Amino acid sequence: MITWKRTAGAAALSLVALLAGCGGSDDDDTPASPAPNPAPVASRPMELTILHINDHHSNLDSKKKDLKLLNAAGSRVTVNAEIGGFPRVTAAFQALSAQAPNVLKLHAGDATTGTLYFNRAGEPGEADAALMNTVCFDAMTLGNHEFDKGDSGLKRFIELLHAGTCQTPVLSANVTFGANSALNPSRAPDMVKPSIVLQRDGQPIGLVGLTIANKTQQSSSPDAGTLFSDETAAAQQQIDALRAQGVNKIVVMSHIGYDYDKRIIPNLSGVDVVVGGDSHTLLGPAALSTYGVGSPAGAYPTELRNKDGKLVCLVQAWEYSQVVGELKVSFDANGDVTACAGTPHVLMGDTFKIGGAAPAPADQAAIVADVAASGFLRVQAPDAQATAVLQPFKAKVDAFSASLVATVPQELCSRRVPGGPGSRDYGRSSVACNTLGNVSLHGGDIQQLVAQAYLEVANANYGGADISLQSGGGVRVPLLGNVTAANVIEVVPFGNMLWRLDVTGAEVKSMLEDGMQAVYGPGGSTGPYPYAGGLRWDVNAALAQGSRVSNIEVRDNASGNWLPLDLNRTYKLFVLSFNATGGDGYKTLANVPAARRQDIGVLDADVLQAYIDKQARDPVSGLPVLNLLPISLYSTKTYSE
Repeated sequence: MITWKRTAGAAALSLVALLAGCGGSDDDDTPASPAPNPAPVASRPMELTILHINDHHSNLDSKKKDLKLLNAAGSRVTVNAEIGGFPRVTAAFQALSAQAPNVLKLHAGDATTGTLYFNRAGEPGEADAALMNTVCFDAMTLGNHEFDKGDSGLKRFIELLHAGTCQTPVLSANVTFGANSALNPSRAPDMVKPSIVLQRDGQPIGLVGLTIANKTQQSSSPDAGTLFSDETAAAQQQIDALRAQGVNKIVVMSHIGYDYDKRIIPNLSGVDVVVGGDSHTLLGPAALSTYGVGSPAGAYPTELRNKDGKLVCLVQAWEYSQVVGELKVSFDANGDVTACAGTPHVLMGDTFKIGGAAPAPADQAAIVADVAASGFLRVQAPDAQATAVLQPFKAKVDAFSASLVATVPQELCSRRVPGGPGSRDYGRSSVACNTLGNVSLHGGDIQQLVAQAYLEVANANYGGADISLQSGGGVRVPLLGNVTAANVIEVVPFGNMLWRLDVTGAEVKSMLEDGMQAVYGPGGSTGPYPYAGGLRWDVNAALAQGSRVSNIEVRDNASGNWLPLDLNRTYKLFVLSFNATGGDGYKTLANVPAARRQDIGVLDADVLQAYIDKQARDPVSGLPVLNLLPISLYSTKTYSE
């Protein structure tokens, strides 16, 4: 029988149970601090199972996804299936926990921010906390987005997380809360701990939390006095303290990103396992791509060596409640890892569609067999209790989606590409819009407004930007009259996150030419046409590749003056993840190195809604009014073809 206990103070290794945990287990935790006379522990070999998620970002509902699965003829065809959703996460944790003796259930950060569940379903983070408590995690590390509502907002989220019986410990070794912070230890002792010790089968296991420092300081909203220290130094300090207590099995819960994890592991002594987050990294076999799940960045687990030359197992579980990672770790009597293996379980339903219809019986049988043979696709029924917990929050989100959020007195016309009668995108705009003619000269009003929204909200809420970029085809519908929250999502329906890239002026010019080539080059289409906030230019579509854009100007945020683009200056670009990774032919952005790109992690529709909320309100309806932007802000100054 496994005994899990919760202890406190330097007596962590005395194995005295003080509190009962949740989910039928008693979990021991204590912050690491050197004990003057640590109790002796008889270390012995053990097998540990770590179940984990990260970066679910308020994605609590399932979603539809096209997979590539074998039909009866042995061909891979597009099959639509339901993927993920937090009730499936809960069910998978329960099922996998029941199959292993020594289990840790971990969340590696960024539980919040990303869908309407975060801020339109009750208090910010309330729905996430409620669903997380259906899993009853043994620990969570703080991600950068846990600070999006400031230290007080984070404190309230932790209070919501601790409202039930689970009392999930919240960890971060490299945060120091300011003197006036609601989370300063003088006001909230032990609400956030640097590390804890858990017991599994009588063996102490140390858990250390890390939060990505620069990104959180610059792009989230921690209080002014709250600081984040170097991740490597903070981790090593806690590892050393744990080992001084006799703890020889160390798991770092790291919300710093896969590439950063790979860089710091060789510089850490005493670390055994790193459970990662922040970079939304899919790990696993190459077959994940074959099956249409996604392109894995590495193996699950990724094996590295620490500073001592000993084996370290690194894992991450993708994003958005779609994957539950299952890591099996073997420790010898010295607490060193001898082997690790595991599975990134992609959670899915058992209803399949081909071309919108149910598969023929033979195809259905082949699909079911192919799913089973994959080794990572896991058909998982949602947990009934978690579904019931989600329901009242879902009702609030549905009600908000139908609510009025803005009014538009003059149509915000949609047009991907400028041009007069007979041009390739002329018919996309309404007759009224084409009669007015601005869309023919400067492009779509709604496209331009979305780009401007990104820029203004970046400067208000997310650490600032000089310019923004939006592909014309990524903005799907015009707006006129009363606008619901659902209409806002229809404008930008693809669920992209916003990134910030540091780009040179030369790269800005190249970026714009990439967009033009994707429109006017061989096989081009209208969707990639660039719209920008804080940036404008002249277009001659008839010119050769690399020469279509000229007279590029950047608007100075402070003065409002337009200045020539400086090819040697570095600009902060706020852009969708889709374009930042090369989507719509933006090759220049895809080649920007990792050191100059940052995933802000906020959803495009949330940014647009934040912009709407800041607009002046109609005196009668009380709704924000969305007006046409001044022509001077349109990114296409002049257009010829």
